[in-house]
Parts: sequence; C-alpha cells; structure tokens
Amino acid sequence: MTSLLDSTRDRIIVAAEELFARTGVARTSLRAITALARVNLAAVNYHFGSKEGLVDEVYRRRLEPLNRARLANLEKLEKRRRKPTLEEILEAFMTPVANLARDPAQGGPTVMRLLGQTHAEAEAPYKSWFAGEYKRVLERYHAALCRALPDLPPEDVRWRLQFLVGALTYPVAERQLVELVSGESMSPDDVIHVVHRLMPFVAAGFRAPVSASKPVRRRVPARSTQPRKR
Repeated sequence: MTSLLDSTRDRIIVAAEELFARTGVARTSLRAITALARVNLAAVNYHFGSKEGLVDEVYRRRLEPLNRARLANLEKLEKRRRKPTLEEILEAFMTPVANLARDPAQGGPTVMRLLGQTHAEAEAPYKSWFAGEYKRVLERYHAALCRALPDLPPEDVRWRLQFLVGALTYPVAERQLVELVSGESMSPDDVIHVVHRLMPFVAAGFRAPVSASKPVRRRVPARSTQPRKR
C-alpha cells in the first residue's frame, strides 16, 4: 500500500512535470507547484531538498527509461553479424520517443512538451542531465552513425545528429502547432506514423554531401569614435 509520504512525493513530481511542460522550469515557481500538488513548501524541501533537486527527479524518471531504450536498441543492432544500416540506427534512436509520446503511463504528450521546453531552456538547472547520461547516448549513436557513414566527417555527423534531435522533437512536442500548419488532427497514436514519415527526410539529410563552401562571416564595422557633426 502506498504510504502518505509516497503519495505526497508523487503528487509533487506530477504537478512539477505538468507545470514544467506548460511554462518551462525557469518560469515555474515552487508556490505554483505546491498549489497544484496541494502540499506545503516544507514537503518539497523534505522530499527533494530544493527546486533543483525536484527538477533532477522529474527529468531522471523520464530520461532514464528513454536512454535505456535507445541504448538497448543500439546494442541489439550491434550484436548482429551484419553491419547496421543508417535507417536501422535512426529507427533505434527515434522509435523510443514515439513509444514515449503515445504511452500515458510514460507521460505521453506531457513528457514530449517537457522535452520541448528542455531544448528551449538550455541554461536551466537540468542541463546537468544533458551533460551526463543523455550525452553518453548521443556519443554512442554518433559512433554508430560514423561507422554507417564512413565518408562523412565526424563533425558533420555530430551536427546532423543534433538536427535529428530537433526534427524529432518538433512534431511530437508541438503537436498543436503541427495540426494548425498541416490542417490535420493528430492523436498520440499517430506519433509512430509521424516518425515513419520523418525517416526518409532524416536519412536523406544524413546522406547529403558536405557543402564545399564555408559560411562567410560578415565583419561588423567598428563604431567611429569621432564626435558627430551637428
């Protein structure tokens, strides 16, 4: 049987997750969280120590399963005798997000909005999660993609992996905006179809040739120190 303390702790996490997904971490106050969870501030301090501790717990319970699923998918591919294809590696990376988005038990659309807020608030306290376990997952996939695309410089593979993260986050986290632009309604069960539609687009992006020209940086003219004539 769940104890009162466990129930209080769960209510705080659920309330924090909902508000973080709605307005972001920086703009969500502890007062708003405690009001939604129907607890006092002392309960937050007791269970998490601080807002930073609560943020860590919210992201830990969502990112850890996602990271495990992605690593398990990749390890399964790499244990086979034949070399994984680009599409297989991309599917191993993308499918866990689709499964997360359409499963209410894992947070569903709320979690995807939460991850969308994460990418928008790169300087928030939870960045430690992205410098740790999440970064390790990206490094593993970066290595696998480099093996699948030996002619593509590792730096370009890294950039395109970041583009993949953005391309995957947008249609899942910003479902209402996608519906507005496309004119089509989209249910959580449609997420897997969105991922399948995204696959050829992303794969083509990874296979695209490297641009031979470097971007030209425009030099900003120095401000004149001479006084203006009147």
